[in-house]
Amino acid sequence: MSQSSDQELIAQLQKGDLEALGLLYDRHRQMVFRTALAISGDPEAASDLLQDVFLRLYRFADHVDQQRPLEPWLYRMTANLSYTYVKRNRRWLRPLEDLADWLIGSSKYSPADLAEKNDDWEQVQRAVLDLPAAQRVVVVLYYLNDLSLMEISDILAVPMGTIKSRLHYGRQALKKNLGLGRFAEGDGMLDLNYDRP
Repeated sequence: MSQSSDQELIAQLQKGDLEALGLLYDRHRQMVFRTALAISGDPEAASDLLQDVFLRLYRFADHVDQQRPLEPWLYRMTANLSYTYVKRNRRWLRPLEDLADWLIGSSKYSPADLAEKNDDWEQVQRAVLDLPAAQRVVVVLYYLNDLSLMEISDILAVPMGTIKSRLHYGRQALKKNLGLGRFAEGDGMLDLNYDRP
């Protein structure tokens, strides 16, 4: 069963199979947690949001289309729950250092590289968390989850023009907060240009 596709596992989940839910959780928990953490800025909240997403998957399994990929549904649920959390709390409880491993991706950099870039990453993390929630969600989905503008529009059920606007103003705020020219394009830190559709 562990080799089953997401669609097969959803079909099993719709029949009440909790093992299928466990397999889906194991398969997608890192993506859901990272997204929730980047939007909320709070590891404890991200853990709670992770649980909420999979509880909702279980609860609403009958409404999940087996013929469509599961990840967009998970992104939508994670983004919506995280956005609601941010709006309710309007405060940042944790320092941004907890996001460092996620933002830079542990497989891309050695420990020496991480230590060297730590100060820069702290600035990037602060700048991302200082964005208004609507812009932060789009920036996180676009830059950190590598989704296209069309995918983000579909996930958030927001028109493409609104997504582009949020990304544009989010990028402008990041550039301002980080200082012009501070992060050169292609340095692996945060490419503030976008050309993906």
